[in-house]
Amino acid sequence: MTDASLAARGAALDLLETVLRKKIPLDDAFDAHEGLDALEPRDRGFVRLMVATVLRRLGQIDALITETLTKPDPIKAGVLDILRLGAAQLVFLDTPAHAAVDTSVAIAEQRGLQHYKGLINAVLRRVSREGADIVKKQDAGRLNTPDWLWLAWRTAYGTPRTRGIVEANLVEAPLDLTAKSNPHEWATKLDGTVLPTGTVRRASGGQVSELPGYDDGAWWVQDAAAALPAKLFGDIAGKTVYDLCAAPGGKTAQLAAAGAKVTSLDRSERRLRRLTANLERLNLWSDTLTADAATWKPDELADAVLLDAPCSATGAIRRHPDIMRLKSQEDVTKLAGAQRRLLAHAVDLVKPGGTLIYCTCSLQPEEGEQRIAHLLSTGAPVDRSPVTPDELGGLSDLINENGEVRTLPGQLAELGGIDGFFIARLVKRT
Repeated sequence: MTDASLAARGAALDLLETVLRKKIPLDDAFDAHEGLDALEPRDRGFVRLMVATVLRRLGQIDALITETLTKPDPIKAGVLDILRLGAAQLVFLDTPAHAAVDTSVAIAEQRGLQHYKGLINAVLRRVSREGADIVKKQDAGRLNTPDWLWLAWRTAYGTPRTRGIVEANLVEAPLDLTAKSNPHEWATKLDGTVLPTGTVRRASGGQVSELPGYDDGAWWVQDAAAALPAKLFGDIAGKTVYDLCAAPGGKTAQLAAAGAKVTSLDRSERRLRRLTANLERLNLWSDTLTADAATWKPDELADAVLLDAPCSATGAIRRHPDIMRLKSQEDVTKLAGAQRRLLAHAVDLVKPGGTLIYCTCSLQPEEGEQRIAHLLSTGAPVDRSPVTPDELGGLSDLINENGEVRTLPGQLAELGGIDGFFIARLVKRT
């Protein structure tokens, strides 16, 4: 047992508590944790892996712990989190038993939980012996999915497709990149492949900033589904485009790289600084503005408007498993109201004959299909402009009956899957 191994597991325990008890997103908690800077990159990576594994497999892990307890009495929250991290290491991360158990006991002592050392040792020893067999018998997809999500997805997509979604969410997503140009050339350099939609895909892992082309600004990280909305504008060179709710800037980068005159809008000045930093690395430019996209009134109307609305992000769970532990149906309902206001205002920002693209990385129909249906029912002066398979590299299964794009994590499984996304293209009437 080394100081570094204890420090890493201590940080993981802090992060898990921050996400589960304080309801702070993992990325934000990770960035704010002062102790992580003292760890080596490999140890920081292990910290994130441990926490993400617990969040991704929380239902299975809790069921496993319950089965290995001799007494079903409630466990102190801090002790339960130590057990969760230990079980995740033993069953899902192939950590040697002595390392996972000994460090868990040591962390308990560090945190003033000496009274529970015997319990932690006994439970994790049993997990190391029986855990693999118990897990094999579990319904992993169902156990790890909160009831409200399972029921909502089953209602929207049916049981077979819901099964595909929850199984896909158990697997860490690959690394997707958007190249400024020559995606096939960069796929070769990065030991990746090119998807039918043009995204470069490679296996996850390692430091992104150390990959070829990063310092030169030749590409940026962007899921294959997230790269689709900007492409659906077609040729936008020289056109005025407003990118609403633009940070962290992947879509702004696409628009700027395509030659558009882009104004990038976001309510968060901090997030806009990140967007600007990303554009600087890519040698791209847009006019940035801190403002509320629901009320902003520009001097002129745009040829095109992209609204990537704030949403529950339930389509991105395979990349951000903390979403399952942070979001609720109440959040979806609240966000749908904000999306309704944003969408109605976005229509007013488009020139007659111009294009509006609305998208969310949500699987919830309230944040996608229902928003467009509601907008059209109000008599808004826009019509659907159906997306065609050739615009998606021939992937017709990604298009619904209204010509909107609806991707599900269970789709393209043979290619490594895709995030859940909804995209609608509208044209303003002249």
